[in-house]
Amino acid sequence: MRNLRANFPLVALIFLLAAVSALAQTPAPKPRARDLGVPFDGAPGSLNAITDVAGVTVGHTTLISGEGKLHVGQGPIRTGVTAILPRGKDTMMNPVFAGRFSQNGNGEMTGTTWVEESGFLEGPVMITNTHSVGVVRDAVIQWRVTHGQPDPTGYWWSLPVVAETWDGWLNDINGFHVKPEHAFHAIDSASSGPVAEGNVGGGTGMVCNEFKGGIGTSSRKLAAKDGGYTVGVLVQCNYGVRPNLRIAGVPVGKEIPEDPAYASAHFDELDRGSIIVVVATDAPLLPHQLKRLARRVSLGLGRNGSISGNGSGDIFIAFSTANPAAAKSEGLANLTMLPNDRLDPVFQATVEAVEESVVNAMVAADTMTGIENHRVIALPHDKLRAVLKKYNRLAP
Repeated sequence: MRNLRANFPLVALIFLLAAVSALAQTPAPKPRARDLGVPFDGAPGSLNAITDVAGVTVGHTTLISGEGKLHVGQGPIRTGVTAILPRGKDTMMNPVFAGRFSQNGNGEMTGTTWVEESGFLEGPVMITNTHSVGVVRDAVIQWRVTHGQPDPTGYWWSLPVVAETWDGWLNDINGFHVKPEHAFHAIDSASSGPVAEGNVGGGTGMVCNEFKGGIGTSSRKLAAKDGGYTVGVLVQCNYGVRPNLRIAGVPVGKEIPEDPAYASAHFDELDRGSIIVVVATDAPLLPHQLKRLARRVSLGLGRNGSISGNGSGDIFIAFSTANPAAAKSEGLANLTMLPNDRLDPVFQATVEAVEESVVNAMVAADTMTGIENHRVIALPHDKLRAVLKKYNRLAP
């Protein structure tokens, strides 16, 4: 003890240097679209993320390994899983009202037949790559059974909601690299707070408007006169061709035509890919109203230039965290509902948050090289700012 006290200034200096070194090695937060001067309508929540809706948590498992020539079963691997839990860990035992909509059905979102029929979402929304839907679906059931859910009395029944987009341009998609433990990790690590965007989770290997795409999120806080509700959105974007991309009304895709992702492919001019969109709100909406909310996603995508092409799977789900006891099996459920005549601000918030989520995904994404050295460039921030300035759309 005497030696420690005698050397206290030296010990303190060592700790100080270690702390400074740790801070120096911590990567700076990635800029988001607003940081680059992209103008958007509406007022976001404090995080500008789906987790601004109280109780919602998000988790990712990101799988990146290997490079060069494709060896099916070995890689390169550029994929993952994302989990969105409407009520955090309470999600499995406390379903939420939900509604879904398919703008174009060249894709998959399992479990939505029962969502449509019952009006409830009874677990997380999971997002992964096209050929890993089955393993993730089964993993959610396994997770629930392991944790004594959905019903410890023995009523074992579950229809998980698992959605997908295709990452086969960058990822060894037929190598089946997503395993049950990756889905478990996405669920177990789900948290509130800021949401990682870009090349993470299910969005790891995705391409959007022939720039690098992936996971993006945004939110809107309604004015007090409109109820003060929050709407949050998370997207996994993997759709579109370069010439169609518009940001803040500006034809960014035509202004930045360099290095389109699919230039060497036979489908280079086809609008293909997919986008999955999850909308969360704390506004007290019933399933038929949430279906109406899910339909408004298409308008947000349209602002960014999407035409929802024949080869695109554009599938959306919306849920409300209000009415927490609505799914009880005994007695009468006392519900609250926002009148239809008061839905317009919620619709507007959804459109605005969808638009921004997609741009946030592209802004956060990094250039990625995958199988066969396919290279997809990130949306160049400096060129984006220059284009917005050219059209007098760069925010101060």
